[in-house]
Amino acid sequence: MGEPTRPLPVKLITGIIANDTALFTQAEKLLTKKFGPADITSTVFEFDLTDYYSKEMGDGLKRKFISFERLIPAERLPECKLAANRLEKKLSSNNDKRDINLDPGYITLSKLVLATTKNFAHRIYAGRGIFQEVTLYFKNNTFCAGRWTYPDYKTDSHIAFFNKVRNKYYEQIEKKYGSSQLYRCV
Repeated sequence: MGEPTRPLPVKLITGIIANDTALFTQAEKLLTKKFGPADITSTVFEFDLTDYYSKEMGDGLKRKFISFERLIPAERLPECKLAANRLEKKLSSNNDKRDINLDPGYITLSKLVLATTKNFAHRIYAGRGIFQEVTLYFKNNTFCAGRWTYPDYKTDSHIAFFNKVRNKYYEQIEKKYGSSQLYRCV
C-alpha cells in the first residue's frame, strides 16, 4: 500500500493575452507584486492560432508568458486564478469585456497544469469554482501536447519556453531538496 506524501512545491507561470503590449508591462508589475519576482519571461508571440478571444478582446492579440521565482504549493492554484481574474478586471477599461487575459498555471517535472473557470470532461475540480487540467506532459526530454491542448501551447516556441522553465524548476528543486527528492516531482 502506498503512503500519502506531500508533493514538492510547483513553479507558478502565467500566460498573458492582450492586443495592447503596454498592458503586458502593467500586468507583470501587478503579478510580481502579488506572486513575487519573475525569473523567466518569454518574448511576445502572435496569438493567431484561434479567434476564441477576438469577439471579446479584438484582433491583433499577442501572448506572453512569465514564470515566478518563488515555488508554491500546488493547492494554491485556485487562489492564483482568482487573483488573476481580479487583476483582469482591474486592467480592463470596460466591465463587459476584458482587455487582457491572465491564465495562471504551474510546471512540475512531469507536467504543465492550467487553471480555468470552465468545466469539461478532462478537467478536475480544484475548489473555489476553479478547475485544472494537464495541458502538457513531459516525455522524451520535452513537453508534449495532449488531446485537449490549446493550439498555441503546441507550438515549438511555446514548448521551448516551457522546457526552459522546467529546467529552472529542476535546478530549484535539486538545490533546495537534493537530487534524491527529484523523483517526487514526476
